Amino acid sequence: MSLIDRSFREKIILVGMTIPPEREADTEAHLDELALLVDTAGADEVARVIQRRDHPDPATYVGRGKAEELRELSLAVDSDTVVFDDELTPAQSRNLEKILGRTAIDRTAVILDIFAQNARTQEGKAQVELAQLQYRLPRLRGRGTALSQQGGGIGTRGPGETQLEVDRRRLVRRMTKLEGELRRLTDQRRLQRKGRRRGRLANVSLVGYTNAGKSTLLNYLTDAGVLVEDRLFATLDPRTRRLALPGGESVLVSDTVGFVRKLPHQLVEAFRSTLEVVNESDLLVHVVDCTSPNPEGQIDAVRAVLEEIGADQVPELLAFNKVDVSREAKRLTERYPGSVAISAVTGEGIDDLLVAMGDRLRSTLRVIELVIPYGRGDVLAAVHREGEVLLESHADDSSRVQVRVDPAGAARFAEWTVDDPEPGEVVSP
Repeated sequence: MSLIDRSFREKIILVGMTIPPEREADTEAHLDELALLVDTAGADEVARVIQRRDHPDPATYVGRGKAEELRELSLAVDSDTVVFDDELTPAQSRNLEKILGRTAIDRTAVILDIFAQNARTQEGKAQVELAQLQYRLPRLRGRGTALSQQGGGIGTRGPGETQLEVDRRRLVRRMTKLEGELRRLTDQRRLQRKGRRRGRLANVSLVGYTNAGKSTLLNYLTDAGVLVEDRLFATLDPRTRRLALPGGESVLVSDTVGFVRKLPHQLVEAFRSTLEVVNESDLLVHVVDCTSPNPEGQIDAVRAVLEEIGADQVPELLAFNKVDVSREAKRLTERYPGSVAISAVTGEGIDDLLVAMGDRLRSTLRVIELVIPYGRGDVLAAVHREGEVLLESHADDSSRVQVRVDPAGAARFAEWTVDDPEPGEVVSP
């Protein structure tokens, strides 16, 4: 269900709008990213237009006069399609196509097309198709003047309108079927995560802007063999691998789909089940491409999506990637205290990242104090096995142990708990 014909390289005109107080430089940056999206989808930019307006025109987005200018430009450069950086309403899209005499689509359509190209698994394909159908449904239109449309009174409903309703019902039935398939796949994924949680391993998710290097980092850390390509949205399906940290503890690390500015709401909704792994994480490693012209803007865009899916409260560790080809890493780590600079290709800074991951995860655990009788050596052994013993002292008839454990461990050893310091606090014996 491609939205862009990839049998040849289409010629594309990009259109952006600067609405105060936004700066024109920001609009240019957004169009630069849109150009990368268009290239990934299989087309070439031949021209770009930026318009400054107080607000979009409700009928044509850019206004009738600018639309006429776009038509003349399209004829001059022989463009096939005009792509707008913001989402168009169905009415705006129809009106623009009438004026331009060619296809008018928006950023959402381009991103959906890229996702359709890259989906590999059954779940990924179903999620993308559902998002595309949600996007297409309000944009269905009649079959033109060849078929009659609904008239003004009873008995005047023509075959054109009937066909439109048939198309709508077909789309709705398909969407309902896809939603059922996704619910079944979501239940399977939740069972898998429940099984992993029984292993009581911490969960770490790699999040970040698309093409920031998350899959490359997962491969370096775990030899996961995940597809790595220098293009946007090369990875859509999450991968989870086990990783041993320097402190001896093991964690589960998951790669996730990359984010982008103005990520279509349909995609966020369709991929919500996949993104549940982010919500349930104990730590997010936010991978940032420090070679980007605007890494701070990418950080804000990722955090906006995290907030939308309810994962903004999960602890975050910023990892500025590609330090081997950029000098910006030092400035960025100074601006964001607690962050690390790494190269997922050469391995530079990876040791610092692993240490930081361990420290962040330990800081989220509870520190409890236990008094264990000497006759319960099995309990003492379990404490050493399941937690991080910080202090241990011995009296005449018992051992006093201060240990950092997860909530499940705290509940298990509740019988011997005598004190419950604050998270991360170490109390001297």
